[in-house]
Amino acid sequence: MRPKQWLVRGRGILDHKVVIRQRCTASDVAGQLSAALSKGRYQVGLGIALAIFLPIFARSLIMSKPLVAQQQYNTVIGASIAIVLSYISYRKINIFPGITSGGYVITSFTIWFGIFIFVLAIFRLDYTTVQFMASYTISVAFFLSLHLYIVNRRRVILGVVSSPSMAHLPQMGRVEWYHIEHPDEQVPELRGVVVDLNSDHVDAWSSRIASFALEGIPVYHIRDVIENLTGMVQIRHLSENMLGSLNPNDNYLIIRHIIDTAIAAVLLTLLLPLFCIVALAVNLDSRGPVFFKQTRIGFRNRPFTVYKFRTMTDRDGLPDDRGSAVTRPNDPRITRVGSFLRKTRIDELPQLINVVKGEMGLIGPRPEAVPLTKWYELEIPFYHYRHIIKPGITGWAQVNQGHVHEIVEVSRKLHLDFYYVKNISFWLDILIVLKTIQVMCNGQGAK
Repeated sequence: MRPKQWLVRGRGILDHKVVIRQRCTASDVAGQLSAALSKGRYQVGLGIALAIFLPIFARSLIMSKPLVAQQQYNTVIGASIAIVLSYISYRKINIFPGITSGGYVITSFTIWFGIFIFVLAIFRLDYTTVQFMASYTISVAFFLSLHLYIVNRRRVILGVVSSPSMAHLPQMGRVEWYHIEHPDEQVPELRGVVVDLNSDHVDAWSSRIASFALEGIPVYHIRDVIENLTGMVQIRHLSENMLGSLNPNDNYLIIRHIIDTAIAAVLLTLLLPLFCIVALAVNLDSRGPVFFKQTRIGFRNRPFTVYKFRTMTDRDGLPDDRGSAVTRPNDPRITRVGSFLRKTRIDELPQLINVVKGEMGLIGPRPEAVPLTKWYELEIPFYHYRHIIKPGITGWAQVNQGHVHEIVEVSRKLHLDFYYVKNISFWLDILIVLKTIQVMCNGQGAK
């Protein structure tokens, strides 16, 4: 039997449900409890019990308020729905690589509880503010504690069926690789089994791998595991079939284009006062135009003019070649105001004009200058394939790596771009927006 016939595919390697073997010894009680709390249904159930009913009884005892009232019904329903949607949102975001902190727990719960307060206010429905805020606070504390002290600390043991392609596996935080040397070997409790499906396996190995799948242990192809753990697609080993799998969802891109255009138009209107302030600061800091315009390569390899706030000394008279197009660390051409604009990414905001014009999206690969694009296409295989979607103001590569200029760095950035193209979705876009806000606050990756 070929392994492909029983392959169990999954996106969230670090969060896949595992069959818990029942043990009766007292020493395993803590482990069983930890394993149970790692399951979504128990987390949500216990979270609702604590965040909903605890404030109700506390409010009744302390403030002598009735347990049954219309305000209570509206508050309980609204808070319960907010908890469920917050948990779903957090878990959807958490399937992507690089999620090791609890910041997205706080973000998800804050957004959904805020939405329900807005809905209750719009429809003039009575609710208990104190109880609603208590439910929010308890929910955040409970799920954040689960994430930091149970989910995030659990070792992820992945069994590896040894083969030459498994010689160099990446070291990824709490992921532990357990090499299975023999088909009849006893193994510890595994969160998944990693196999090279391009290798031929003897009957004994095929039978053992199939038995893993029958036991409920997910079996992954090595390439999918590496992509999901690193957030990158290895471009030097792309086959014709692999390129086909990188085609993005056209229906989602059409919907997102409409949303991007509407959001960009609204933001341009709201940010007009900020644009005026920045324009004045740029003009007072150094001579030259307020806006920097450059021809870059965009969707389907078409050139377009990108707009940014000028952050360097005036480049009039400089050749538009590869050297002048590259921004290096501590580049002396960067002005004082320009340094601040780059760290906060404010210099990128005029690209909202490109979004309204349909040349860019809010999220996508970074558009590069024409000389750099020609250079990269000569040096890096498949580089032009990144133009299969519109470039973006921010993107998966931008928030994970920042600005680059060396070929090795550009190659790694292309790995990130291809991961985004292959996995483009609403939830990945939400994660990129959250990481972009984080980058704007700490200036990470700026030059």
